[in-house]
Amino acid sequence: MIEKAIGKRVQEFRKKKKLTQEQMAELVGLSHHHYSTLERGLYSIKLDTLVQIINILGCSADDIFCDVIDNGYKTRASRLSDMLAHLSPEEQAKIFDVVETMIKNAK
Repeated sequence: MIEKAIGKRVQEFRKKKKLTQEQMAELVGLSHHHYSTLERGLYSIKLDTLVQIINILGCSADDIFCDVIDNGYKTRASRLSDMLAHLSPEEQAKIFDVVETMIKNAK
């Protein structure tokens, strides 16, 4: 499960950089097949390969691990805050209303 969550995040950041799997595989020095299996979470990523991927993608380890570490919600909250900053005040208010309602119902 951890491998799939990490692979999904790597894929997300790769797509944001507009890189194909083939391009990433070449940059990392892996075959396309091997790189593809890492993104699909079929195998664990070696630490040195993961560091190389993070550096190529220009993201942080927190970005990649946010779904698998206990305090990952802090990173996700920060990312959501950044996304909200690009919305109009009206759109922000609507989203805050929805989130506050969800939090109240979660208790």
